[in-house]
Amino acid sequence: MAKSKASTYRFCAGPWNFSEGRDPYGPETRPAQSFDWKLSALKELGFEAMMFHDDDAVPDIDSKNPAQVLKEAKELKKRLDGEGIAAEMVAPRLWFHPSTVDGAYTSNDKKQRRYAIDRSKQAIDIAGVLGTDLLVLWLAREGSYLRESKDARRCVDLLVEALDAMLAHDRRIRLAIEPKPNEPMDHAYLPTIGHALAIAQLTDAPSRVGCLIESAHAILAGLDPSDEIDFAMAFGKLWSLHLNDQNGLKFDQDKPFASSNLRVAFNQVRALERNGYGRNGEYVCFDVHPFRTTRPEHYLKHLANSRDTFLALVEKARSYPEKEAQALVADRNYQDLDLLVLRHLLGM
Repeated sequence: MAKSKASTYRFCAGPWNFSEGRDPYGPETRPAQSFDWKLSALKELGFEAMMFHDDDAVPDIDSKNPAQVLKEAKELKKRLDGEGIAAEMVAPRLWFHPSTVDGAYTSNDKKQRRYAIDRSKQAIDIAGVLGTDLLVLWLAREGSYLRESKDARRCVDLLVEALDAMLAHDRRIRLAIEPKPNEPMDHAYLPTIGHALAIAQLTDAPSRVGCLIESAHAILAGLDPSDEIDFAMAFGKLWSLHLNDQNGLKFDQDKPFASSNLRVAFNQVRALERNGYGRNGEYVCFDVHPFRTTRPEHYLKHLANSRDTFLALVEKARSYPEKEAQALVADRNYQDLDLLVLRHLLGM
C-alpha cells in the first residue's frame, strides 16, 4: 500500500501472533520460528513495536532467580534497540502455571494468590527494563465454572488488593485490563470495558488503571467493538488495542482484521479516528493468527493483510461523506444512511 497520511499510525504484534497452527483438535501445521526470526519479520513488515508476555521476554521465567530475570531482560532490550523495535507492553502469563488453575488473584488458595501477585510485580520490573510503563492484565482464569465455588463479592476485593499491590510496586506503571467474557473460564469477573473501568475506581490510583480492547472479546460479549472504543476513550482510558475479527459467539478466533465483519471494522476505525487514538503514543496492535491452513511461505500474510486493511479503512473513514450523512441523520432517513455506508465501502 502506498504511503499516505494514514501511515501516521504505529503498529505492533506479539511473538504469539506467529502461530504454528496448533488447535485443540490437532498439532502444528507449520514449523516453529525463532524469536530472532519473528523480530526480523516485524521489522520487515514495518511494525514499530512488539508486545510481550513476561515469559516471552524471559523464557522459563519461573526457573530463574530475580537477578537472572533482570539480566535477560536487559539483554532483550539491547536486541530490541538493535532492530529499532520498541516494547509496547508486558503481561504476566499467569494462566499457564499450575498454581493458577483455580484462578490467580482470585484463587481460593492464599499461596496461589501470593504467587500471582509476586509474578506480576516481576513482570512490572521487566517492563521497566524494556522501557514500557504498560502492564496488560488479561484476567484469564479470574472467574468460576461453578458459582458456588467462589464468593464473587470477595473476589472483587481480591482483585482490588492485587491491583493495589502492583500500583504500589512501581509508581510509574499503568495497568491496562483486557476484558474477555469467557474462555477459558465459564464466566469472567471483569467481562467488559465497563467492568474494567468500574473496578479502577476502587483502587488506590484510579488514574493508572485503564484498559485494552480486543475486537473479538467485545464481539464475544455481544457488544460492538466501536462502542467499547468510544466508551473507553470517553474516560481517556484506552491505552492499547488488539484488532482482529470474530465470526460470532464461538471460541476466540483471532481472525485477520475485518476478515468477517468489514462494516464492524470500519466503525472501529472511525471510532479511533474521531477520538484521536495514537496521539499519545498508543500503538495499533494486531492480535491475529494465520489460518491453520496457511503455508510457511505465507507466514506473515495475516499481519501484513491486517495492517493494509486497517490503512485502507482509515482512508475510507477520512473520505466518508460526512455532510451527506449528517443530512440523512437530520432527516432521520436511516434507510438511505445505511445505503450510503454500504456504497462508500463498496467504492460506489
